[in-house]
Amino acid sequence: MKTSIWIVDFGSQYTQLITRKSRELGFTSEIMTLEDALERLVNETPKALILSGGPQSVFEDKTDYSPFFLKNDLPILGICYGMQILGHFFGGKVERGVQGEYGLAKIKLTHGQSVPGLPSETSVWMSHSDHVSKLPEKFKLILESENGLTAGIKHETKPILGLQFHPEVHHTIHGKDILNYFFQDIAKLKSDWSSKTMLETCFEEVRAIKNSKVLCAFSGGVDSLVAATLTQKIMGENLYCFFVNHGLLRPQDLNHIELLKEKTSLNIEILNVSELFLKELKGVKDPESKRKVIGKTFIDVFEKKVQDFERDHQLKFDYLLQGTLYPDVIESISPHKKGGKSVTIKSHHNVGGLPERMQLKLLEPLKFLFKDEVRAMGLELGLNYEWVYRHPFPGPGIGVRVLGELTPDSIRKVQESDQILFEELKVQRLYDSTWQAFTVLLPVQTVGVKGDGRVYEEVIALRMVDSQDGMTASVTELPWSFLNRVSSRICNEVKGVTRVVYDCTSKPPGTIEWE
Repeated sequence: MKTSIWIVDFGSQYTQLITRKSRELGFTSEIMTLEDALERLVNETPKALILSGGPQSVFEDKTDYSPFFLKNDLPILGICYGMQILGHFFGGKVERGVQGEYGLAKIKLTHGQSVPGLPSETSVWMSHSDHVSKLPEKFKLILESENGLTAGIKHETKPILGLQFHPEVHHTIHGKDILNYFFQDIAKLKSDWSSKTMLETCFEEVRAIKNSKVLCAFSGGVDSLVAATLTQKIMGENLYCFFVNHGLLRPQDLNHIELLKEKTSLNIEILNVSELFLKELKGVKDPESKRKVIGKTFIDVFEKKVQDFERDHQLKFDYLLQGTLYPDVIESISPHKKGGKSVTIKSHHNVGGLPERMQLKLLEPLKFLFKDEVRAMGLELGLNYEWVYRHPFPGPGIGVRVLGELTPDSIRKVQESDQILFEELKVQRLYDSTWQAFTVLLPVQTVGVKGDGRVYEEVIALRMVDSQDGMTASVTELPWSFLNRVSSRICNEVKGVTRVVYDCTSKPPGTIEWE
């Protein structure tokens, strides 16, 4: 993807929001490490450069930023730490903060300054300790915080803007106006991002390998469905989709795959190997170990199937299609170490290592898109709304929704309780009111009463969250009558469960899945 804006990531938790906001305003952007940006700058020049916030301090930073600032007329926006880099490089004074500014804060335009769409006073989101206490030469103060600290600076002759707050965060009320001021008034950029250009960019990547044989480890989720659909429109019969039923699915998942086989032109073959997965997972309790066993078994099954298929059909696959999204790409870059790689939070469940092992090249046409953009693309491709807006489902499936060892009985409890939750969301027309909803079997037992007798049975947790792309999430506020109905049905209909609890943890600090 040809991007007009480079976003250099210094580790801010809000960096991905910058690219989201830039796209909403109609401009392409790409997040990269400082190392990558400096390396690419040797042979390329972006139309604009954004320096993100981050936890570092300019007092410990020994990086030579001159390649950025010596580029003639390169528009630059420094946000938070990025502004401190500007101030420090151009000879201003940055002081260590004693108190700092965090959360919502008021800022005001200084005398004689104006920003289109921005009132004289507004609320913004601050998150900094160090601050620019003395403006660098040829910079003017345009925004000031209610505490009298520098909130915005602008170069007198160069297209350079510095902001001590975060315009990309939702809590900054006029954040889009401020970003648009940089893009249009300072950088003089022309809009180059839309749903049409987004779709065409993805098609271009597939057209480049039109005559190749492409393999897809199909999951039926929106990412793999959209990736397979747009690829199939170009590749036709050269795309082959294999769906691995590892026995860790819900009834709705298998029904969904059967429906896609019937209603779409995708060539989908189902591999039923649940007994093998259960055998390999016997006695495994640690969540990361479970993921690795599921991943390894998946690869073994998939590799054997592909080898048999290639032999029987006398063909050779060239590419592996994956529904990789931009958050996956972002998470592969460490937010703490420039140019470094991230630590493993959760290992990938299925195709990790598969391309190298099978000597396949990767095809990832969605790798620059966020989840909501993929959904929009799915509708653009003519896919049914209920398929495109189907709740996310993790690759390891129920494997990470049974806390502890997986057994046929524990899997059954999650399958049955999840089906009840699914049915009630549909019946009460609440399915689209939450981004993701599921049940988790907890490894604890509690005392209950059933049929006038004492029972000592397990606990099911309900988890329902709202999110746009899974990078952050808040708890969905659903009617008490709905929760009460779901709880009552689970306790009455799922054998071995006597208590239901509701998980009200946001992300962060929790993750969406329990394992």
